[in-house]
Amino acid sequence: MDERETRTFDIELRVEKEDDKPHLMGHAAVFDKKSEDLGGFREIVKPGAFKKTIQEADIRALWNHDANYVLGRTKSKTLSLAEDKTGLAVDIEPPDTTWATDLLTTMGRGDVDQMSFGFRVVKDSWDNTDKNNIVRELVEVELFDVSPVTYPAYPQTSIAVRDHVKALQSEPGNAPHSAVAEEPGNAPHSTREKQRRLRLIERDL
Repeated sequence: MDERETRTFDIELRVEKEDDKPHLMGHAAVFDKKSEDLGGFREIVKPGAFKKTIQEADIRALWNHDANYVLGRTKSKTLSLAEDKTGLAVDIEPPDTTWATDLLTTMGRGDVDQMSFGFRVVKDSWDNTDKNNIVRELVEVELFDVSPVTYPAYPQTSIAVRDHVKALQSEPGNAPHSAVAEEPGNAPHSTREKQRRLRLIERDL
């Protein structure tokens, strides 16, 4: 199953010049603010969630999450990432290409002002005290890319996460907080059994 997820933030993107080279700067994520409804739950990115991954991973900056349009890369030092008080700060030195120049012009006009990031959860924590307001905290993530986006896609959550939310909504009382991301094999036994029975019923219909 695909564990990759994406999130989009309405944030300030700006184009600046350093050493006579244009740079795209802003934040790809904001800390300690609840997201929109992600399909039965809201989400908060905690400070430190990106600390390990930005030190170890080779991360790309893409245009609209399209791997054909690479704006920068940490390995080549054309993408710098750092956590600050606001969130995940981004500094991109785009290539000297026609499409990148057109993109910077569009951003400079304010036509593009949102960023998205693709990731996999390493550690998270869940609070379902209020079944109508389930909150997931991202404690640590593996970051794949950051991307200015024209239109924010609906934030994608993995199948395992959706199953976990359903389980939390059906559990009586408070569910324990998980220390690690929920994997398909770690789903509650009762939930897996129900899903197995439903598949058998559907097959027989």
